[in-house]
Amino acid sequence: MTALAGGPVLVGVDGSDQSLTAVEHATRIAVARNRPLRIVHGFVSPVYTPVPPTLGTAALPADAYGELDAYRDADASLRAHAEQVVEHAQTHARHCAPGVRVSAEVIDGGAAAVLTSESDKAALLVVGQRGHGGFGGLLLGSVAVQVAAHAACPFLVTRGEHRRSGPVAVGVDGAPTSAAAIAFAADEAEWRRASLLAVHAWTAPVSTGPGDMLPLVYDVDRVEAEERRVLAESVAGLAETHPDLPVEQRLVSGRAAEAFKDLSRHAQLVVVGSRGHGGFVGLLLGSVSRALIHHADCPVAVVRPVPPPKQS
Repeated sequence: MTALAGGPVLVGVDGSDQSLTAVEHATRIAVARNRPLRIVHGFVSPVYTPVPPTLGTAALPADAYGELDAYRDADASLRAHAEQVVEHAQTHARHCAPGVRVSAEVIDGGAAAVLTSESDKAALLVVGQRGHGGFGGLLLGSVAVQVAAHAACPFLVTRGEHRRSGPVAVGVDGAPTSAAAIAFAADEAEWRRASLLAVHAWTAPVSTGPGDMLPLVYDVDRVEAEERRVLAESVAGLAETHPDLPVEQRLVSGRAAEAFKDLSRHAQLVVVGSRGHGGFVGLLLGSVSRALIHHADCPVAVVRPVPPPKQS
C-alpha cells in the first residue's frame, strides 16, 4: 500500500449494516496485509442554543435549567450509543478474524473532518456504501468529495458485489499522479492473486478552453497509436516491480465513467487516481467520481499521489 508504512487499516462506522460490511472488508485486508485495524465513529453532539452570556447563569429562567438538563441527558445518551456502535463493530471484526489487532474510538467531529484527520496515520481508509449517524450522507454529496480528494491515504468504498474472482482494474491517463493508483492497484492484484487490467479511456480531440483551435481533420489511427503508447509507458515499470503479475492493457474509446461502470461488473476492484487529464479529467470534481462511487458494481478505491517529503 501507499501512505504510512505500517499504518492501520482505518474504517468508519455508524451502526448501519453497510458499515459492518465495511468492517468485514477492512478486517480481511488488515489480516492479509498484517496491519492493525482501527475503527472510528464520528460523533456530533446535539445542537443546544444557550441563553445569551450577558444574562449569566444566575439569570437563567427556571425552565432553562430543565432544557439544559435535557440537552445533557440527550448528549450522554447519544454518546453512549456511539460507544456501543464502535464496541459492536470491534466485536464483529474479532468474529470475522479472531487474531486481528483491533482498536476502536469515538471521535468528536463530523464525518469528513474525522476521516480526513485520521487518514494521515493510516495505510487505507474504508467506508461503506451508505450510512447514517456519525457518517450520515458520507457518499451522498460533498463529504465524499472532501474525503476522497483530501484523505492522506487510499480511500476504498465497499459498494456493489464483493467478488473473489476477476481482475483489479485501474485507470491510466499518463499523468504523473496516476502512478500512485497504478502502484496501489498492482499491489492489490498481487495480494488478491488476481490479474491487473490497466485501462486508458480516450476520446476525439475536444476543446479544453476558450480560443482552442481544433483540427478540422485528424488521423484517428495516429491518435489511437499515441494513446496506446501512453498506456504502455504508464505500466512499463510493473515488469520490474511486479514481475509475476499478469497485466492486460486495454484501450477504450469513449467516456471513462461508462467504461469503468461496465468493467466493474466483472472486476474485483476498480482503482482510480484522485487527479487526472484526458479520459479522467475532473475525476473527483464532478460527474465521473459520483458515477463510480454511486454506481460501480464492485468496490472502488481512490488513490491520491503521495506528497514529497517536506524539506527541513
